[in-house]
Amino acid sequence: MPRVKKIPQRMCVGCQEMKNKKELIRVVRTPEGRVEIDPTGKRSGRGAYVCPNRECLQKAIKARRLEKSLRHSIDPELTARLMQEIGTNE
Repeated sequence: MPRVKKIPQRMCVGCQEMKNKKELIRVVRTPEGRVEIDPTGKRSGRGAYVCPNRECLQKAIKARRLEKSLRHSIDPELTARLMQEIGTNE
């Protein structure tokens, strides 16, 4: 019997839905305290996942869920970069 590979699931901080890890954008707080977008999904630090659509990102920012899950404040520059990243993915 062939082994079935498990697909890692993560929860979007915007819509609170479980989705495949590969479908989501990871935002990471590095050990140095910087908050950045992690395109590889492998950087060390505390991560939060958000769907690649504007509604989810806006919900996550408005409800401060991104800040809570990263335990760090989010600066407007990062918010703008995330919006731009999502705009190219849509």
